[in-house]
Amino acid sequence: MSSSSDRAGLSPRAAVASVPPVWLVLVSISSVQIGAGVAKNLFEALPPAAVVWLRLLTSAVLLVLVARPALRGRDRTDWTVVVGYGVALAMMNFFIYQAFARIPLGIAVTIEYLGPLTIAILGSRRRVDLLWAALAGLGVVALGLESASLDPWGIVFAVLAAASWAGYILLSAATGQRFSGASGLAIASVVGVALLAPVGVAQGGAALLDWRLLLFGLAVGVLSSVVPYSLELTALRRMPPRVFGVLMSLQPAAAALVGLVLLGELLTVWQWLAVACVIVASVGATRTSTRRGRGDREADSSPSPPHRSE
Repeated sequence: MSSSSDRAGLSPRAAVASVPPVWLVLVSISSVQIGAGVAKNLFEALPPAAVVWLRLLTSAVLLVLVARPALRGRDRTDWTVVVGYGVALAMMNFFIYQAFARIPLGIAVTIEYLGPLTIAILGSRRRVDLLWAALAGLGVVALGLESASLDPWGIVFAVLAAASWAGYILLSAATGQRFSGASGLAIASVVGVALLAPVGVAQGGAALLDWRLLLFGLAVGVLSSVVPYSLELTALRRMPPRVFGVLMSLQPAAAALVGLVLLGELLTVWQWLAVACVIVASVGATRTSTRRGRGDREADSSPSPPHRSE
């Protein structure tokens, strides 16, 4: 008969803790992009606005149950910051799902990644960052050479998602200073659900009552939000933030591969070049910007991972 300590060792939390942090991040990246692939497959039955609303609703419910955010004792500035955070979260997700519906997954995520890449470059005042900016620009040029084959509205929505993600990162830092743990994210998710409810419900209509579609929406929420956030938070407790940032730079490549395998989306040579340029620029900018303030950030005992949008 096994002892209680043996049973504890078989718990999900203990199992996750036994996995090397690098693998936790890689699984998180895969989960985010697979969730995006599942969401895109749903677009034939549900419009993007309805799918993203279901995704946000799922993650909001689970985050509120886990974080149990305290609402009392908050001043006007606290609420202004967290509501702004929720608006950025909602817009980031809404725009990228609109982009997913029009252009390949890998291209949409590559363009969107220019948002956090810009924040990283601007946050580090070193000459080498001009190289990373130029490399990212080369990726944009490579995409421009193929723009005739892409839906222009898809590109516009991906750019808007990039801008929203940049704003989300800035507001995430401000929210983390005012709300502990995942409580700020939980409140922001509720704000996002309320903000997108009119368009999501209106466009989804009676299809939102189909239990099979609801299950797929639940799967998207779990794959795109709950699993990644949990794994990233666990990994960040056991690895330097600069390493985490470098690994997260693989998101465009992961999106392109998921688009190829799950959706049959083939990228041209120039589009793969664009993905590679943005990844290399992101890795370089991340290493440069984190090196400047390594001591302060690595000393942070409760880091908050960049909650992904896909």
